[in-house]
Amino acid sequence: MAQSVSVSPKFALAIHLSAAQGRPPAHSGQRSQQNQEHLGQWMDRHSNLPLDQQQRALQNEPGFHNLPAQTQQRMLNNLGRLNNMSPEQRRRTLERNELLERLSPPQRQQWRSAVQQLGGLPRDRRRVVARAFRDLRDMPEPQRQTLLNSDRFRSQFSDGERNTLSNLLAVEPYLPSQRSNDTPDLGR
Repeated sequence: MAQSVSVSPKFALAIHLSAAQGRPPAHSGQRSQQNQEHLGQWMDRHSNLPLDQQQRALQNEPGFHNLPAQTQQRMLNNLGRLNNMSPEQRRRTLERNELLERLSPPQRQQWRSAVQQLGGLPRDRRRVVARAFRDLRDMPEPQRQTLLNSDRFRSQFSDGERNTLSNLLAVEPYLPSQRSNDTPDLGR
């Protein structure tokens, strides 16, 4: 049985926000779960600081400077985006991040892969696939599979798009319901 391991705040930022952008995060190492602070806790602890001081705090996290410069900059930019969200959007993002952190490594990889596949689609197809994901996730599993394998879906979606939907739906029970009109809340 795989052991679930939490990730550091900087890695959590990379997991959630990089995966949301269809990019796999750079692996910066993992600490033991007992010494682990989750992103929501890190944000709570630093919420009284202005963005520039939060960014300095992130830069002072162990291992931050071992990351490639491009990854460091992306993480700082992602922290800025998180700070620019409305309180409700930030709350949903942090809740989703917490749930992503709790996925097993294979589930997390499956989610990142599916999000990366979704992000690689042209914008119009991405929206159609995202709408289908939102509709399918509300259906009971047998009905979902019937619809995914139906002639209608086969004519509307490519094999790759149906595979992306299946991968997203496989991890879906661990993730919160989406509230967006066009796409899953993937940080776009």
